[in-house]
Amino acid sequence: MTRNKKIISPLIIDGAHGEGGGQILRTALSLSAITSRTFRLVNIRAKRRNPGLQPQHLSATRAAAAISGAQLAGDFLGSSELVFAPTHPPQPGSYLFDVAEIAGHGSAGSTILILQTVLVPLALAQGDSTVVVLGGTHQDWAPAYDDLANAYLPALRRMGLNANAELKHWGWYPAGGGEVVCRVAGRSHPASPRASWPQPIEALKRGPLLRIAGRAVAANLPAHIAQRMADRARAGLRDLGIPVSIDPLRVRASCPGAGISLLAEYETMAASFSAHGRQGKPSEAVADEAVAALREHHASGAAFELHLADQLLLPLAIAAGPSAFTMVRPTAHLATNAWTIEQFGLAKITIEQGVLTRVHVQPTSMGI
Repeated sequence: MTRNKKIISPLIIDGAHGEGGGQILRTALSLSAITSRTFRLVNIRAKRRNPGLQPQHLSATRAAAAISGAQLAGDFLGSSELVFAPTHPPQPGSYLFDVAEIAGHGSAGSTILILQTVLVPLALAQGDSTVVVLGGTHQDWAPAYDDLANAYLPALRRMGLNANAELKHWGWYPAGGGEVVCRVAGRSHPASPRASWPQPIEALKRGPLLRIAGRAVAANLPAHIAQRMADRARAGLRDLGIPVSIDPLRVRASCPGAGISLLAEYETMAASFSAHGRQGKPSEAVADEAVAALREHHASGAAFELHLADQLLLPLAIAAGPSAFTMVRPTAHLATNAWTIEQFGLAKITIEQGVLTRVHVQPTSMGI
C-alpha cells in the first residue's frame, strides 16, 4: 500500500506588511528556492508609489524561477499577486538576466538586488555557477556595486559562502546598460548537506577603524566632478586621524551619472557607504551624504552598517547556529525582512533596542 504524499498548502504572504516594498518579494523568492516551498504573494509592493511588479522585481522573479524550475502565475508587469512554485532545488549553471529585456527599453533596475535574490540559493547548489546581470549598477534605493563587492560578499565569505563579482560596465539611472558578472562556488559536501551551510556570526564589536578607501566616479561628465567629490570627502574625514584614500575616476556609460563609495575597514568588519548624484545636486552634497552615513556608523560603535544588517538576515536565518550583531538603530526594512523570514518558519529573529540595537537570529529545524 502506497502512502499518500503529504500535501503542503502554499504559504500566503501579505506584500503590504511593514514597509510594503520589494524586499518582501526578494526574500520570499530566495527562501522559496532554498526550501522548495510554494508561496503566494498578495498586495505586491502595496505601499509604493508605483505598486505591483516593476521590471526589476519581475527580473528577480524570473531569475529565481530559472534556478529552481519554478512554475509561475501572475508574473507580468504591474501584477499585484504572484504564485511561485519551485519544482527542484537550486541548480548550478550559467545564467543571464537582463532587466532591459523585461522592461522593453533601457532600464536601471538594480543588478545587485537581482544578484542578491539568487546568490545564496546558488551557493547552496551542488556545483558552481556564473551569473551575468544587465541593468543598473549604481543608483538610489538599492545597494551600489561597490557595496556588494566591498561589504556584502566579504561577509558571505566569512560565513563560508564563496562568491566574487566583477563590474564589466557601469549602469546609471535612467538608461542602465551596466553589467555585473558573479561567480558563485556551490556546496562542496553533497553527502553532508549541513557541513557547508552558512556559519553563524557574532558581531557585537568591530574593533578599531584602520583605514578608509573609496572612489568618486563621474560617467560621461567632466573630470572635475569626480575630483570635487573626492576632495570634499577627504576633507570631511580628515579629523578621524586614519589613512584616507579616495580616487577620482572618469568612466564611460550609457548615460551620465556620478557617485561616490567609501569603504571603512575595521579590525573585524567592513562597512560600505555610497551616494549618487542627480541633476541639480552639487558634487559636494553627494560626498557629504556618504561621509555623514560613515560618520554616524563610526560614532555609534555598531558592528553592522544599517543596510548590511538587513541584507545578511537571510543567510544568518539558515546558518548552522545562532548569530548576533549590533547596528545603529532598527529600520523598517530590517523589521519587514525579519517578518518575511519568520513566515517560512526558518528562524526566530529578536530585535532589542538600546543605546545600540542588538539583533539575535536563532535558526530553527523547520523548513530545511
